[in-house]
Amino acid sequence: MGQRLYKGLLKTMVGGLVAMLPVVALAVGPAQVKTDGGVIEGELTVDQKVVAFKGIPYAAPPVGDLRWRAPQAAAKWSGVRSAKEFGYHCVQTGGYPDMQFHDPGPSEDCLTLNVWAPVGAKRGSLPVMVWIYGGGFVTGGTSEKRQDGQFLAHRDVVVVSMNYRLGIWGYMTHPELTAESGKSASGNYGLMDIAAALEWVKRNVAAFGGDAGNVTVFGESAGSFAVSAVMASPLSKGLMAKAIGESGGALYSSGLGFEPREVREKRDSEFAERAFGTTKLAELRRVSTEDMVRAVTAKGAARFGPDVDGYFLPKGLPAIYAAGEQAHIPVLAGWNADEGRGAVVTAKEKPTVATFAAQADKEFGARAKDFLAVYPGSTDADAATSTGDYGGDKFIAYSTWRWMEAQVQTGKAPVYRYFFTLGSPGDKNHAAALGAFHSDDIEYVFGTLDSRAEAVWRPEDRKLSDQIGQYWTNFARMGDPNGPGLPKWPTYSATGDWQVMHLDAAPEAKADAWRGRYVFLDSVWGR
Repeated sequence: MGQRLYKGLLKTMVGGLVAMLPVVALAVGPAQVKTDGGVIEGELTVDQKVVAFKGIPYAAPPVGDLRWRAPQAAAKWSGVRSAKEFGYHCVQTGGYPDMQFHDPGPSEDCLTLNVWAPVGAKRGSLPVMVWIYGGGFVTGGTSEKRQDGQFLAHRDVVVVSMNYRLGIWGYMTHPELTAESGKSASGNYGLMDIAAALEWVKRNVAAFGGDAGNVTVFGESAGSFAVSAVMASPLSKGLMAKAIGESGGALYSSGLGFEPREVREKRDSEFAERAFGTTKLAELRRVSTEDMVRAVTAKGAARFGPDVDGYFLPKGLPAIYAAGEQAHIPVLAGWNADEGRGAVVTAKEKPTVATFAAQADKEFGARAKDFLAVYPGSTDADAATSTGDYGGDKFIAYSTWRWMEAQVQTGKAPVYRYFFTLGSPGDKNHAAALGAFHSDDIEYVFGTLDSRAEAVWRPEDRKLSDQIGQYWTNFARMGDPNGPGLPKWPTYSATGDWQVMHLDAAPEAKADAWRGRYVFLDSVWGR
């Protein structure tokens, strides 16, 4: 009896000690972690400070009858599954020269995620940062070197990124889809993938050292649009504690979707009839991936993006935020100084006073005079500058501003705004003259400047990247970007004179000098 009691006590003590040990045990080889799907094995990064787990299924492959369905549970596996290689990126159309994937290629079987965990992380102890890539909801993937999470993980955070469905595969609407959903909704499968990945994080991230109650969702461009949408969705309630948006907000769609489902159903059905000769859902699910790619890349093809489906988004985002129904969590967001200047820099014919005035008349009619008051164009040089400013505002900045304003007006947590102004040195894809162009901030955030092999980085670039990494991870940890050794970053509010942190060689907070531009645009577009 005493021997059994002794053995029981010993077992309890050993079990308690094991639970207290670090997640990874480097002395015995590659790290293994048990998830709710099964055991996975990752590998150490080169510097041996982080364990990377790649290609982890978080949902079933959305193929066959699961095409255009909400993400379903991934199958469990027995034994140890290798998690040392990225999964397929989601099949897509389009792309950009600086998007370089390092994975097996495109596939509809793409719903995998990746985790970077600091070596020795104690169970459930660290902030979690979940990244959503951009690409206009039609392209993108997690395997780009510039989005490698290991360097952020050096700052004692767990980093997660997921692939999510894109284009027609992620956002097709259809009356039969609406009927079979049981929710009177269709579309937004890509956004539901993101929510499913967040559910996976909630269930599993503690095993990697992450605190499931301290999750920051962050993204750039369409990824930032997605962050603002996830904040608005009842499906994501309780899955995030903070949000970071880099260049984009879905309260003004800027051509990326978010139309009413009823409008999209008619348009998408008409496209299916033209492209595939049928509107029957069963037949559309049998169309090959290759034939679908050809159809959506043909001239005049429809563009597919999120919609107001009535389920993931019960109503339009402006209405959700106006009613204060979004997540009341700290938000850090902003955009780059030269989001739209590339079109001016590369144009054969430069803007003039006359052409800029004509553009004002065409787009704003009776309000053209008000437009020219905030976008001056009295000289050709002014016209060129204002054309670039307006191009960036129309493309991405106004949508981000609208999201932040709504959060300030109805949110119950602090908001921090930035303006990324340090134009990076040129490389084979971007001339230095483009300034701080759209997406230029990604490598600074992730600490992956060296992923642009052709760029000759300056000391100020590396210093700013380090500061941004500190700001972003401080925010993920505490809901406040401020910390020792960093220039003070005030909150963004009317009482604080709308302070904006200028992320430059010498970061500095300043009152918003261009608020008049966005107030004017809001008076026209906000309706």
